[in-house]
Amino acid sequence: MLCKSNLLLSNWFYGSFLRRKLLGRNHCIHNAVVSSSVNTTSKLNINIHLHELFKAGKINEACQLFDKMPERDAFSWNIMIVGHANLGRLNEARIIFNEVPNKSSITWNSIISGYCGHGCENEAFELLWLMQYDGFKPNHFTLGSLIGMCSKLGLIQTGEQLHSYAVKAQLDSNVVVVTGLVDMYAKCSCIVEAEYLFKMVPSKRSPVLWTAMITGYSHSGCGHKAMECFRDMLLEGIQPNEFTFPAILTACAAVSALCFGKQVHGCILKCGLVDNVFVESALVDIYAKCRDLESAKAVIESAEVDNSISWNSMIVGCVKDGFIEGALSLFKRMHGRSMKIDNFTYPSVLNCFTSSMDAWNAMSTHCLVIKSGFEDDNLVSNALIDMYGKQGNIGCALKVFNNMPNKDVISWTSLVIGYTHNLLHEEALKLFSDMRTAGILPDEFSTSGILSACAALTVLELGQQVHVISMKSGLASSSPVNNTLLSMYAKCGCIEEADRIFNKMQERELVTWTALMVGYAQNGQAKHSIKLFEEMIACGLKPDSVTLTGLLFACSHAGLVELGQYYFEAMDKVYGVKPGPEHHACMIDLLGRSGKITEAQKLLNQMAVKPDASVWKSLLAACRVHGNVELAERSAKHLFELEPLNAVPYILLANTYSAAGKWKDAASIRRLMKLKGLNKEPGHSWIVMNKVHAFASEDRSHPRTAEIYSKLDEIINLIKKAGYVPDTKFALHDVDDENKEHGLAYHSEKLAVAFALLTLLPTKPIRIFKNIRTCGDCHAAMKCISKVYDRHIVLRDSNCFHHFKQGACSCNDYW
Repeated sequence: MLCKSNLLLSNWFYGSFLRRKLLGRNHCIHNAVVSSSVNTTSKLNINIHLHELFKAGKINEACQLFDKMPERDAFSWNIMIVGHANLGRLNEARIIFNEVPNKSSITWNSIISGYCGHGCENEAFELLWLMQYDGFKPNHFTLGSLIGMCSKLGLIQTGEQLHSYAVKAQLDSNVVVVTGLVDMYAKCSCIVEAEYLFKMVPSKRSPVLWTAMITGYSHSGCGHKAMECFRDMLLEGIQPNEFTFPAILTACAAVSALCFGKQVHGCILKCGLVDNVFVESALVDIYAKCRDLESAKAVIESAEVDNSISWNSMIVGCVKDGFIEGALSLFKRMHGRSMKIDNFTYPSVLNCFTSSMDAWNAMSTHCLVIKSGFEDDNLVSNALIDMYGKQGNIGCALKVFNNMPNKDVISWTSLVIGYTHNLLHEEALKLFSDMRTAGILPDEFSTSGILSACAALTVLELGQQVHVISMKSGLASSSPVNNTLLSMYAKCGCIEEADRIFNKMQERELVTWTALMVGYAQNGQAKHSIKLFEEMIACGLKPDSVTLTGLLFACSHAGLVELGQYYFEAMDKVYGVKPGPEHHACMIDLLGRSGKITEAQKLLNQMAVKPDASVWKSLLAACRVHGNVELAERSAKHLFELEPLNAVPYILLANTYSAAGKWKDAASIRRLMKLKGLNKEPGHSWIVMNKVHAFASEDRSHPRTAEIYSKLDEIINLIKKAGYVPDTKFALHDVDDENKEHGLAYHSEKLAVAFALLTLLPTKPIRIFKNIRTCGDCHAAMKCISKVYDRHIVLRDSNCFHHFKQGACSCNDYW
């Protein structure tokens, strides 16, 4: 605003004194200049007409008029410089400036202000030096322009140098300079310095100064201080203007100060500024962000002119509050009233379809984007990628991404998150690699997304590389990145590293505590989970549904029945969280694992809501462990109805029959599976060493098969001598004991550990991953192997991590 004022400095006198008198005479003036009677025409009138032509953007006509002027005074030259600069024609402005016969301080200020207004730092300071060389001292207008540029570009060090010059030149008390400095310090995140300067001003009569301070507080996230400043402004009798009100309303919206915002609304009505476009937009914005959509709607409906900015704010508010239909209705009304739909409208509307999954209307809106010429706009394209990714239409997301001429970090991040959202983790890793090759520095969201992919694929080494990249990118203190890092290490079996990250974090959110709690439980340290939960409560954090699920999960994996029952009963009474199906599933799993099948069945029957598949799965799994065939059949029947295409219930029931010796019933279930076209996911294990080495049961496809089987025979012989006895009850086929023992010997995790012992250094931990739950025989074998070979073996199955050391497992044989 200061730069603009300086640009028009030479025309203030004319604008205030003669504009009304000359209204409608511009055409006559132009004709007079062209005619032979030019000498009798007022130069003053011609200068005003020249200014009006620039104001209307008629630069060619202005130049023609200037060229035909027989005599040009200082004001004529300044109008030409300012006019060209305002329209971004800086080279022409500089040429005209160089032609000025007798330059004044106003001339120098005009050209300097023009370059400052367009952020041309080097040229502006070069002109400042030339100005002083020409014998002119910078004044408060010069400094105002330069400080405004520093504010715009975030040039804090340069701004501080200008501040020093202002003090030496005794210009630091000038309201133009002080206002610019307050604005500059605030926008450069130096709010303390801005506040100090503001308080040092003896007489604060300028509304521009107050507005700069309020805007500074708002920009720095000090909403309550902005409100105090606005109150003091009113007490001082200073009238807020059309720039003050948007600033204070933005501050109120940031801290959800709806009551104060309504009082500001009252002031706006008294000042008669309610119809101002910027004020109206700010009012709609605060009401929408504070979830008072009725008041926001009232402001829009009372507006004399449709304002797309206000409607955009209203749409955003509806989307955030989950009123998807309301947001889409507003968008349709905007389109029907031929309002300007821009690159801020479309992202909000497209965000509606990420939750509604309305593919038809989503594509219709995409068509409208193309028709209105916004397909190349990054804001809109990024929103399209995000929308298609969340809808599961990754092909369309990729097509939008590939068609973007200028991809930014948000474009890459949106597609990375789209891949991870659709469980395409390998594609996400490849895209992240391409992103780095393209020279795009990952932000906290893309880093978090790729770490989630690493966790899902349990690729620890790659996760560690991303960790290093995040540190080099300055994301070491980012909460989203640290939370995902913590989760990634926990899911890769490195619970000590997860714990280190947790301890280094200065700010711990509820999700941080929950991630480590679940991590401890998954890695066989449930008691650490309980202790961490109590620490969290002591810190004043209130657990939510997800946290309590993690807590019950921990109790379930450690067999802490009484403690689990205590926390389950305390959910509603103490923490105000109603137990949902996921909490009942954890409790039924806990009771079932502990052999309390009757209590588990009783809890299921007492559920206020209909049990979902997770509840019946927990009960069926418990029946499998404890051999309750009758209840297993009942549980499986419910699961057949709830998830008819899921093979897991059939497999669990068949295994229950096999364990009970009911081989015919087991065979019957397997035939039923085959008849329905359901396939059991084959069990396989893998180990990552430069590349992924995968094994299936009795697999002979590995290049080093002969060595692996030879090593495994050696292992079996040694652990048998150490006390290992094959547990043939885990053989699921009706064959003799010798064949059962032979089948157990070559399970996929045993082949993986044999390969690891052949290739890994003795000091390295062996990390094996399995897609299904490990059997009891392999669990017993791994304990013996860890003792005989003195190795740390980490086995992650579909249920949890098993850390085998010196013949013991972290799960305490309870999994």
